[in-house]
Amino acid sequence: MSKSKQSGPLAGLKVLEFAGMGPAPFSGMLLSDLGADVVRIDRAQGPDYLPEDVESRGRHSIVLDLKNPDDLATAKALAGKADILIEGFRPGVMERLGLGPKELHKTNPGLVYGRITGWGQSGPLAQKAGHDINYLSLTGALHAMGTADKPAIPLNLIADFGGGSLYLIMGILAALHEARNTGQGQVIDAAMTDGVISLMNMIYGDFNAGTWSDERESNVIDGAAPFYNVYRCADDKWISLACIEPQFYRAFIEQAELDSSAFEEQWRREDWPTQKNILASLFLKKTREQWITYFEMHDVCIAPVLSLHEAQRHPHNVDRQSFQTIDGISQANAMPRMNKNTPATAFGVHKKNVDRKEIISRWDIE
Repeated sequence: MSKSKQSGPLAGLKVLEFAGMGPAPFSGMLLSDLGADVVRIDRAQGPDYLPEDVESRGRHSIVLDLKNPDDLATAKALAGKADILIEGFRPGVMERLGLGPKELHKTNPGLVYGRITGWGQSGPLAQKAGHDINYLSLTGALHAMGTADKPAIPLNLIADFGGGSLYLIMGILAALHEARNTGQGQVIDAAMTDGVISLMNMIYGDFNAGTWSDERESNVIDGAAPFYNVYRCADDKWISLACIEPQFYRAFIEQAELDSSAFEEQWRREDWPTQKNILASLFLKKTREQWITYFEMHDVCIAPVLSLHEAQRHPHNVDRQSFQTIDGISQANAMPRMNKNTPATAFGVHKKNVDRKEIISRWDIE
């Protein structure tokens, strides 16, 4: 493995990332935070990166026109030195450029070639455009979230980053482990639809066992249960309650000084609507912070629903240094935590092509 100025458990790995959207740059960020030397091939067209483009942090940039023979040769030379490649184009694009895995494996057989798309490299929808909620729609996940009247539109955490980036990274690291033993890399086809279906495995297991209803807001963790829900407080702020286990449920009923006869049967579903109404009225009697203070000495699985501004300043997140500030922009720290070779963001967001000379020298490209 080659040397890198970055530190972390992946120090020494060379990663070539082709600039893209969403899950591809997020994957590059994770690898960079873990210590890999990530070089991003950028297009000249389009706006430049800003400090707040935090998913593009920690990367060195080189601008290449892949339709120009000289720039294409440079891209191939970089791929020849890379341990890992990440691309998020529609199927066939890299092959048409002469940068597909079959071509690159001829000169770099150990290359781990990571491909991230919404629909995958094959199947009837492989060439169709889409975004996070489209991918969620096909997996059953979007149908399962929301109120009884309407599916919820979640943030793009589930398909883009959860089912996409994290599964791509898992596949890359698994393939890298094998490549170290065999000298042979392979192609990772990370489809966000596949990843979300995998994430839904517990739900599908319960559904097929008959313990999960296909109707929204009719299951324990989808908003039907009074003891696993969110409630508005007197100051119009919200609180989350999740006292599923009987010991936490009993502790909450006792500490909230509720009429135990109305909450005696935790799992009697016909009582849930009435219990939710009682809890809704209860939480409106105090502010969110008053409720948190009231319950802070008791294990009742309760937490404030924080705004983005508040979350960055909460004492728990501050104590764990979950956020960091780079170039004046508050953002997540490098994760996950490790007891040695601690991950760390090496630097912030670089402008396009500012690292060209350094890349050519460090990666020893002619």
